Amino acid sequence: MNVTIRIICFICGYICGLFETGYFYGKVKGIDIRNYGSGNSGTTNALRVLGKKAGLVVFIGDFFKAFIPCFVVRLLTQNQYPDIFLLFVLYVGLGVICGHNFPFYLKFKGGKGVAATAGMIAGLLIPLMIVILLVLFVAVVAVTRYVSLGSILLMIEFITCYVIFALSGMLCFDPKGDSKCEMIESIVLVVIVGVMSILKHRANIVRLLHGEENKLGDKKKISEIKEED
Repeated sequence: MNVTIRIICFICGYICGLFETGYFYGKVKGIDIRNYGSGNSGTTNALRVLGKKAGLVVFIGDFFKAFIPCFVVRLLTQNQYPDIFLLFVLYVGLGVICGHNFPFYLKFKGGKGVAATAGMIAGLLIPLMIVILLVLFVAVVAVTRYVSLGSILLMIEFITCYVIFALSGMLCFDPKGDSKCEMIESIVLVVIVGVMSILKHRANIVRLLHGEENKLGDKKKISEIKEED
């Protein structure tokens, strides 16, 4: 039964993730945003190519397409499965991120999943973790103006925080009880989410190492097609 719930959560998440906010916003403006800037349909590229309003709209859309299904799954499962419900939330979150990153109708070319991952993290409703990660991300971006660096460090910190919280018994799982296996499974899912996002930032990492990464506020012109790739 639990296996079926896992599968349903992932599939429902993938369907929700297929709503590519950046792609559809770009179409309204008469362009395919994936043909500009970094070539993906995420928040940062929308910000650089189409401006602040576009960046905000895309972030909100991608954030809530993950947060809402995660929140709903939490509400539906936390009473019936009080010791493992976070596992189901992670499955739906992973589904959303996969749908966002690899939309079948766009030949599996979507975004990098940072905003969607943020929505999933918020959907876990772990206040202390949310505060820690938010402070880290804002601090890194404020100091360096590199959104990509903030995103990469966010994923590393997310994995680290989740493992610490899980092993210390601060989550719904019992590290030494019947839900130990589900706790380990949830950690695996978090690692998959984090590693997948970091791999999506491969080109950014290369540019960071060479001092060529674009900083926040450096808006790209429409004519500068795929200059970053």
